[in-house]
Amino acid sequence: MTTPAAATGTAPQPPDPAPGAEPAPPASEAPAAPAPRPEPRLRLRPGVAVTPLLAGLHLRGRGVGVTLEGSRALPALWRLLSARLAPDRAVRGDGGPRTGTSSPDDADPRTGTRPQADARVRTGTQDQADARARAEAGEAADVRARAEAGEGTDVREQGAASDQADPRVEAAITALTARLREHDLVVEHPQDAELPPWPGSSAAHPAEAAEAIRNARPVVATPDPESPLAASLVRALGRAGASPRVVADGRLAAGRAVITADTPTGAVALAVSCDTDGGFVTEPGPPHRARSDAAAVATRLAAPPPWAASGPATARSRSTVPVPAPSRTTSVRAGAPRRTAAAATGPSPTHVALLAGAAAGRLLAAVAGLPDPAGHEDAFGTDRAGHPAVLIARTEPPEATYHPWAAAPRAARRGPDAPPAPDLGEALRRVTALGDPRLGVLDAPLPGDLPQLPASLASCRTPAGLLVAGAVRADLARLEAACRAAELALADVLPAPVVGASRDHAHGRALRRAALDLEAASTTSETAPAAARGIGDDVRRTHPQAHHWWTVLTERMGRSAELSVRRLGPGEVHAAVVRVRPASSGAGAAPATVSRAVEATAADAVALAALDAVTRVMAAQHAPDRARHTALSGAAAPLAAAGAEPAGWADEGWTDVWLAAIAAREPALRTALRRLTGLRPTPWQGAGHHPLADALRASGFTVLSAPGGPR
Repeated sequence: MTTPAAATGTAPQPPDPAPGAEPAPPASEAPAAPAPRPEPRLRLRPGVAVTPLLAGLHLRGRGVGVTLEGSRALPALWRLLSARLAPDRAVRGDGGPRTGTSSPDDADPRTGTRPQADARVRTGTQDQADARARAEAGEAADVRARAEAGEGTDVREQGAASDQADPRVEAAITALTARLREHDLVVEHPQDAELPPWPGSSAAHPAEAAEAIRNARPVVATPDPESPLAASLVRALGRAGASPRVVADGRLAAGRAVITADTPTGAVALAVSCDTDGGFVTEPGPPHRARSDAAAVATRLAAPPPWAASGPATARSRSTVPVPAPSRTTSVRAGAPRRTAAAATGPSPTHVALLAGAAAGRLLAAVAGLPDPAGHEDAFGTDRAGHPAVLIARTEPPEATYHPWAAAPRAARRGPDAPPAPDLGEALRRVTALGDPRLGVLDAPLPGDLPQLPASLASCRTPAGLLVAGAVRADLARLEAACRAAELALADVLPAPVVGASRDHAHGRALRRAALDLEAASTTSETAPAAARGIGDDVRRTHPQAHHWWTVLTERMGRSAELSVRRLGPGEVHAAVVRVRPASSGAGAAPATVSRAVEATAADAVALAALDAVTRVMAAQHAPDRARHTALSGAAAPLAAAGAEPAGWADEGWTDVWLAAIAAREPALRTALRRLTGLRPTPWQGAGHHPLADALRASGFTVLSAPGGPR
């Protein structure tokens, strides 16, 4: 009778081999199953720093800062979690120094094998520190739980340090890890690979990004392969894990280089320029665009700004960002031959390293599929308009900043023309790009030191002179100034141009301008009819906005003025005219001014005409002589009202409610103005290349060619 092995406790013996057969290999020599691929584990992103708080943590990473509060256990929990997230070290406290790394001497004496790359060298002191951290975290969690239950808080003496983590501690660590995931402070990484400092600090998948960089094979083309710029580019690319090579290219200008690299979807390239005055780095794009983009940027930086033709008579009433002309001459002692700074010293090593590092980082970000570094500095959101960004560096004063290139050629843009701006905020962000001090096509309209009460003023320089715009708010004044400045700049290639932030905005401006021309042509006398004066008297007393601006003009500013209002045509179109008499009647007195407005209601027309008169008086007092003037019209109301929700208790005495009411009446007014004027404005396509018109269209603005002169 055979006794089962389970009953006897002995292992069953293998059967005897058949005659002539090879004996079966021992179990220890049987072929092993393939080892499973190591699962990725969470690692703390390189560069993350943490500051423990009394009852929380403050963490800082690339482009993010977050504060976690609510428990005194958080600092102790962090000591546990940071050790788990460290790639090859046991991090203590707030991310202290390395406490141990693996080396050949760390081989296990029993197996002769080395530990994994992410294994920690543990000591008795470290084990005790882990135990203390677990105990503190568990005690703190227990104290918090008992305090919330209303029990006494003096329970620390009842806790004992334990090497085993409390289940509540593990739950808290899981919750803390989830918060780190939400803010992209941790990343999954294979256990058997070293986490590189870059792109590990920002890549969603660092291993894949590092592999793409290794396969990029960048080529640095430069007229001088031995130049400091070429050497610095090679070092910067090499430190990131790439294997660059340098080739000579005599077609490039001195101090310039083009870097080309391979990506999974094709080649990508950018240009970098470096000289004693500064330099730039273009946006990554197709290789055939790098040289032409660099030439266009260099030409723009060397030329005076487009608005410089305004001359010295249009000195602005605010400080501006200077755009100095290139100057490389240095002073020398008397009798010594003069020579340029470029020939004497060349760019400083720090300046060369800055531009080379920026170029390498930007190119490899495109290779690895990482966000463009320019996106981190896009404070005004101009990236949404699709403008390429150019890093521009200067040596005096030392700075390096990304600038939107609104006038970039269409082939250099990231996509087709931007759609019209949906609201006033987006329109102003695009105005900011158009008015960039280094690459812009317009002078940025800003309030500067112009007064903002009782109305708001903004100014900008144009080829025709200084322009001052007035409105109820500074943002609306900036938009009016930008549109009118663009019209003045286009006047040499387009008769009576009209510019708007959207198609409806441009049409509203053009139709109002045509209606004002009709109203001016039909007025034959300086004195308005009695009926017209009666309408104006009624609305300026009853409508809050009309009453406010008329009172500001006549009482607060002490100006004598006449008001007339009349209906134009059979529809709901009203025109208001405000004539302001000169403040004095002497020989040198200023002439009388006339302000006009066309709107759907008499009250809106009176309010905007009076506002125009107020801002004209303010501009005459605070802006230089011969400054041009423009003022708010109801055409901008839909942009200002978009997305705004005025309070339910507010009336038209509040600017937001008044603008929303004008916006609601705008579609019907445009229809009536088309019938009245017969105007059918169409977008101007342009017969040739015009940088300003192209930049406006690329930014979502509309350019119309319509009859009618300026207001």
